[in-house]
Amino acid sequence: MMQTKIIKLKSLEDKYILDTLKDAIKKNELVIFPTETVYGIGADALSPLASKNIYMAKNRPSDNPLIVHIASKSDLDQYVKNIPLKANQLIDAFWPGPLTMIFDKSDLVPYETTGGLETVAIRMPDHIGALKLIESCGPLAAPSANISGKPSSTEFKHVFNDFNGKVSYIIDGGKTLIGLESTVIDVRDQVTLLRPGAITKTMIETVLEEKILDHSKDRPTDLVLSPGMKYAHYKPLGNVTLLKGDVLKVLQFLNALEEDIKINQCIITVDDYAQIFKDYKVSLLGKISDSKEIGHNLFSSLRLMDEWAIEHIYIYLNETDEYSQTIMNRLLKASGYQVIDFS
Repeated sequence: MMQTKIIKLKSLEDKYILDTLKDAIKKNELVIFPTETVYGIGADALSPLASKNIYMAKNRPSDNPLIVHIASKSDLDQYVKNIPLKANQLIDAFWPGPLTMIFDKSDLVPYETTGGLETVAIRMPDHIGALKLIESCGPLAAPSANISGKPSSTEFKHVFNDFNGKVSYIIDGGKTLIGLESTVIDVRDQVTLLRPGAITKTMIETVLEEKILDHSKDRPTDLVLSPGMKYAHYKPLGNVTLLKGDVLKVLQFLNALEEDIKINQCIITVDDYAQIFKDYKVSLLGKISDSKEIGHNLFSSLRLMDEWAIEHIYIYLNETDEYSQTIMNRLLKASGYQVIDFS
């Protein structure tokens, strides 16, 4: 097992540290770093071997494409064949930020990075540490830093637990700001939403002044353009059931469960319902009126289920606004689309 070295985020101000990380990247080694969304497991995006190393470390299916992270809007030309006008509009509005766009790839980007596709997913993160790293090392392929299928990492302890001894470096940036992965859209023809995120469908449509397609609810089984669409994601070890609808009917359901289930179960819900579920073990996400807080805490709560060794996980959350639909996208996948609606 290799020795993983921990670097504090503020150390990226040191040129020697940046040069050390650059050397590691050029040797096809892996460096985990924070972004504004979640932690990423980074490697040289232009190296087939480096991308293969990411797939191996994550135990990730090789047809699940990686997102390429760049540090400057002007770098985009090198990695794509063309930039549609609508993409430029969105770049001006949202980069740097949590928006990933799908383009036709240039010959510089290897198929190992794109999951065998002729397209490439690219974004420019809004995180000073991530940008310094990319500026020093070049474009980084960086999917979320978690074992494939498990909840994404939003805290240093998450990536340390998953990857200590498996990567060369982990940059400790504390807890990430947003807590959900970037929005992904295909910009090649008609703009199409593939994965919802902090940049919402409405925000994109406002910039473009037109409606866009929404394929984020699709459940494809063939080749997909975006991470997070084809394979199981965000799942703790325990069985997850998503509960929706009337809270009192949900409580009746939980009260009627067999005792052997009640012994090792937890309810993930919002602060507003803490009193209603007071007789149960709960993990609270935030106020129902603050979807961004709920999203910020979601993956940490899902990972807590494994720390507590919970076998039966019930998540009670209803959609209240557009951002809560993004959260529901993640919860549906975490539950394997196992939903009971008490509306």
